[in-house]
Amino acid sequence: MEKTLILIKPDAVKSSHIGHILSRAESEGFRIDALKMIQMSKQEAEEFYDVHRERPFFSSLIAFMTSGAVVAAVLCAENAVQKWRELIGATDPSEAKEDTIRRLYAENKEKNAVHGSDSNENATGEIRFFFPD
Repeated sequence: MEKTLILIKPDAVKSSHIGHILSRAESEGFRIDALKMIQMSKQEAEEFYDVHRERPFFSSLIAFMTSGAVVAAVLCAENAVQKWRELIGATDPSEAKEDTIRRLYAENKEKNAVHGSDSNENATGEIRFFFPD
C-alpha cells in the first residue's frame, strides 16, 4: 500500500466540496489515514511550494493558498499517487477528463480544487510537512 498527500484547496473548501471530494476518494478505494483543516501561513505556503518559486505564478499561488482554509489528508491505496493523480485530472479543468475531481469542482487552472503528490518520493516529504508525527 502506498500513501499520498492531498490538499483540498481554498476554492473547493469555500464551495463546500470537502465532503464530495473525500467521499469520492473513499468510493474509489482510498483509505483516509490522516485528516485536518488548517489555514496556511504565507511562510508555510512558500515553503511547501518552494519548487515553483521561480515560476511566474508563484506569487498568485501563495496568495490563493493562504486565502482560506485547506484540508490536508493522507490517502492510502495500491498505487495511491498514480491513482489519485488520475482521479483528480489535468491541472486545467477544461482539459480534465469527464468525472474527474477537477472537472467537477475546479474553477480554473489556478483555482483547481485539489493538490496531489506527483511521486512517491514527494508524497513522503509532503506528508511529513503536514503530518510530522
